Amino acid sequence: MRFFESQREARARTARLLLAFALTVALLVLAVNAALALAWYLSWGLWFPGPLTFPRHFWAVNTGVTLLFVLGGWWVETSSLAHEGGARLAERLGARPAQPSGRPEERRFVNIVDELAIAAGLPRPAAMVLAREEAINAFAAGWQPEQAAVAVTRGALEHLTREELQGMVAHELGHIGEGDTRLNLRLAGMVFGLECVYRLGQRLWQPGERGHHVWAIAGLLLMTAGWLGWLAGHALQAAVSRQREYLADARAVQWTRSRDGLGGVLRKVMAQREAHVAARAVGSPLQHLLLVGNEPGQLAHWLDAHPPLAERVRRIYGRPMGPLPLPQATLGDPTVTHS
Repeated sequence: MRFFESQREARARTARLLLAFALTVALLVLAVNAALALAWYLSWGLWFPGPLTFPRHFWAVNTGVTLLFVLGGWWVETSSLAHEGGARLAERLGARPAQPSGRPEERRFVNIVDELAIAAGLPRPAAMVLAREEAINAFAAGWQPEQAAVAVTRGALEHLTREELQGMVAHELGHIGEGDTRLNLRLAGMVFGLECVYRLGQRLWQPGERGHHVWAIAGLLLMTAGWLGWLAGHALQAAVSRQREYLADARAVQWTRSRDGLGGVLRKVMAQREAHVAARAVGSPLQHLLLVGNEPGQLAHWLDAHPPLAERVRRIYGRPMGPLPLPQATLGDPTVTHS
C-alpha cells in the first residue's frame, strides 16, 4: 500500500467535499428564498389585489432566518456532542473503561493503546470496551486528542490477534491524529442544522398553523427545500467520512508497517458478516465513529459513512482478498479467546 499517496489523495478529496458542503448551504439559502417567494406569489392574488410586490427586507430576512436555523442548529448539536468528551460519548454508546488488572485480553488492549499512542506522538486516549458486542468493531471519540477515547468490542478482543488489534487501534488513533473525530462531529452538527429548516417547514404545515394559506404553502415548500438540503448534506457527510476512513486505513498501515494487521481485521469482519453475527445498530448521526458501519436498510446503502469492505481491503493489499475465516468454534462462542 502506498500510504503517503493514499493520504494525500484522501485529504484532497476531503477538501473538495467540504467546499461542496459550503455550496450546499448556499444553495439551500437560495432554495428557501425561492420557496418563500413562490408562496408569496401564489397567495398574493387571494389577499392583495394589484401588482406583485415583496415586503421590505424580504430577501434579507429570509436569508438571515435560514442561516440562523442552519448555523444555530449546528452550534447546538456540536456543543452538545463536544461537551460530552470522548469517554462520556463512548459510555453513551454502551462502552465501559477497560479492566486490565483482571482481564488478560483487556490488559493486552490497554498495552497496545499505550504503545501506539507513544509511537504516534498522541496523548494516551481512554481505553474502553463494548463488553456486550460480539461483532468485531471499534470507534474513536473526543473533541480534542487530550479527551479522546478508543473503544473496541468484546468480539474484537476475542477474535483478533495482537497484530490485528494493533492495526485496529492504529486506525482509530489515525482518526484522532487527523482531527477526524472533531471534523465528523462538526459535520453531524451541520446536517442537524440543515434538518432544522425542514422542521421549521413542518411546523408551519401543521394543521394548527393554517390560519392563513400562505403559511401552509410556505411550510410545504420549506419542507421540500429543507429535506433536499438535509439529503445533500447527509450524502456529503457520508462522502467525507468515507475519505477519512481511507486516510485512517493508510495511517494504520504506516504506523504498524503491516498490511495484515488492519487487513486481517477487515477480512475477519467480512467472515463474521457472512456468518450473520449480529451487531447492535448505531444511529445515523454517529455511524461515522465506527471502524465498520452496521446501519441496516436500503437508505444506509446509499448514504453509507464507510467504503465497502472489499474496496478497503483491496487498497490495503493492492489486490482483492476474500474473508479471513475464523475458527468455527469462535463464531458466536464468547468463551474462546485468542492471543
